[in-house]
Amino acid sequence: MQTDESLIRQVKKLYEEKTGWGDSENWSNQDFLQLGELIRDETGVMISHVTLKRIWGKVKYDSLPNTHTLNTLVQYLGFENWRDFSVRKPLNGGVTAPAPAPVKDFLDEPAAPVLTEARAEEEAPSDGPKPESRLRKVLWMVAPLAVILFVLLFLHGQQPTPQARDYTFSSKKTVTSGLPNSVIFDYDATRSPEDSVVIQQSWDTTRRVKVPRNGHQYTSVYYYPDYYHATLQVQGHTVKTHSLLIRTDGWLPLVEQDPVPVYFKKEEAMAGGKMSLSVDQIKAKNILLQPSPPTVMFANVQDFGEIYSDKFVFETSLRDDYAEGSAVCQLTRIYLLCEGTAIWVPLVAKGCVSNIDLYFTYFYTSGRRDDLSTLGVDFSNYVKLRIESDSGKAKILVNDKLAYTVPRHILHSKIIGILYRFQGTGSVDYVKLGNGKAEYSENFNDK
Repeated sequence: MQTDESLIRQVKKLYEEKTGWGDSENWSNQDFLQLGELIRDETGVMISHVTLKRIWGKVKYDSLPNTHTLNTLVQYLGFENWRDFSVRKPLNGGVTAPAPAPVKDFLDEPAAPVLTEARAEEEAPSDGPKPESRLRKVLWMVAPLAVILFVLLFLHGQQPTPQARDYTFSSKKTVTSGLPNSVIFDYDATRSPEDSVVIQQSWDTTRRVKVPRNGHQYTSVYYYPDYYHATLQVQGHTVKTHSLLIRTDGWLPLVEQDPVPVYFKKEEAMAGGKMSLSVDQIKAKNILLQPSPPTVMFANVQDFGEIYSDKFVFETSLRDDYAEGSAVCQLTRIYLLCEGTAIWVPLVAKGCVSNIDLYFTYFYTSGRRDDLSTLGVDFSNYVKLRIESDSGKAKILVNDKLAYTVPRHILHSKIIGILYRFQGTGSVDYVKLGNGKAEYSENFNDK
């Protein structure tokens, strides 16, 4: 499917028109919350305000919106699905090139008054050209310019859409695994009608750069592990898409910050059969825990074998270790990263369940409209989380009790990463992932 930036821009414009809220660059967080509700009321499907903000470029996120999200977006606008939108919507957004300005617009304003023949004879100098003669000369000079302008506009509108076969796009990583990781993009865009083309590292529009048409390489640094979709764009059209997996070298502990996170060595986080970062370790890196607590991430992105989102068992035991000040909710998310999508399950202090949201390949819900109270936990002890997915159905168990059943069919996508995000900091006791054929487990024993 076509998912280039020109179509995304058209979607944003149509949303501005339908909502009547004006320029979406000025939309607030509350606007995106309300927009999610409007989409749900219209389509019966909820897109989270976080996902909407990512699509609108308000939140940095290095992954592509999945097909279900794109379909829902344009269904709100009256289209059947994304393919229907991309076919029916002209690439220039439905705005035709403006016609050449009337010849009178090239004359000085205000327009010259109309003179009667008698008045013209009275006011015109006897030895100079009459006003009609002067106007005729101006028209003779301006008319060819108007014709040229019209032809140029017409020819511009007739430029053929760039064809993928005319371009090449690939990449190679400077290291097989580990972060940060520089990626060298190789491209051939010599057939571009413009002097420059665009390389976009992911669907996040803030991560795009113009490169010369006659160049052949561009290098970019990736600081977070994930499954990325990079694109080569010519005249606003995506002509090539290239996927790359940025792996970790085993478990990677870090504290998130933009643009470069604070990395820790895996040995610093593994002790006593647990994976954790203490408050003292965080403070030693000159990271403040108040008034806004940092987010601690433990990530492991690799090839776990043939384990897919519609058939697997995941089990772990974890604890959020920081509940001071504004971290009182102890918001924790456990992610299973997949190729092109993700699964995340939140755990939180019992009084804060209204603030959480859950995502499973393309199904989304939040504590504001769904009873997620079973995901509210007591983090004074380790909490056992288990996810079971089979035959397109999935359920979530907390401390061996059924906490939630996913009501939608689960997409088939390869699992490529396990990730924990703690508000403040936290600990992981063990992790298991498998499907009976491929298995992965980690007890975090000292190594």
